[in-house]
Amino acid sequence: MKALILHTVLRISLILLVTSCTKYPKDVVDDYYRKGAFNGSVIVVKEGKIVCDTALGFSSMEKNLKSDKNTSFYIASLSKSFTATAIMMLQQKGLLDYDDKASRYVELPDYAKNITIRQLLHHTSGIRDYEDLFEKKGLTNQDVIQWLFSLRNLEFPSDSQFKYSNSGYIILSQLIEKVSGVSYRTFIHREIIQPLKMGHTYVYEASTAIPNRALGYDRKKKPDDYSILTTGDGGIYSTPEDLYTFDQALRNFTLVNKDNTARMYAPSKLTNGSVSNYGFAWFVEDKHGKKTAVHTGGLSGFRALFWRDLQHNSCIIALTNQGDAFPHDHFLNDMKKTIQ
Repeated sequence: MKALILHTVLRISLILLVTSCTKYPKDVVDDYYRKGAFNGSVIVVKEGKIVCDTALGFSSMEKNLKSDKNTSFYIASLSKSFTATAIMMLQQKGLLDYDDKASRYVELPDYAKNITIRQLLHHTSGIRDYEDLFEKKGLTNQDVIQWLFSLRNLEFPSDSQFKYSNSGYIILSQLIEKVSGVSYRTFIHREIIQPLKMGHTYVYEASTAIPNRALGYDRKKKPDDYSILTTGDGGIYSTPEDLYTFDQALRNFTLVNKDNTARMYAPSKLTNGSVSNYGFAWFVEDKHGKKTAVHTGGLSGFRALFWRDLQHNSCIIALTNQGDAFPHDHFLNDMKKTIQ
């Protein structure tokens, strides 16, 4: 009898221990916030149900202004998914083809005359990244294009390898403007932001007034705000809630049809026969029958994370304005454990 009681007590204790160690998404966010590794806003969705929607910390540390769910953060390279979506929408209207040469629409250096729209989307064009220019305040698309004209060749033959290029998405931004006849900002607002009622998402220009905008800081909480003006590769402010709206629109074919959705998550084939894991502005992983798409972003005092389980309607979106304090890989791994 005593042995049975002891066995029962041990089982209950084990169950309580396991239960107490189980973390929920909000616990993970709180842990990172307490450690000084996160200052921002998060949405976590599990199988179509929001299981975490929170904002922690300050949008302006100097003014002690707290962030809330409507605070807009600079999303850096997450903007590329908006650019790729815009290209796909133009393709659906019959205004371009992915295998068109980009030089058919925009002026490019002679060495880049034959790169295609598809190669730019896949980061396989060989166009050099403008990483050396990142520190120039007020940097514009035209500055980057002029820099490309100062070069003599591609970094590598097109489609021979994958190499991430912000410059390529700036070319796509210019292409959108040429084909649509309106500015990148106007097109994204008119065709994506406004129809989806993403009320806290903005394409940033020098004159853009963003209410409730987060300012950028480094891990020591010193100002490190966004200060360039390129579009296509970046340039967008948003909130996790608005990005979740965008996520749902992509899943429901609201913006992009089924054929283009398949293309968006299809990796590119390289000339050596290998396959890149990058589709149209998403890093794609297909393991054990589970397909996910992810993209991150980071510039100055901002970091952004957008992870999507394409089969189970789950996603993790985190935006922070204390950039280099946020270890997004560790955060994503810890967060995935709470919803899988």
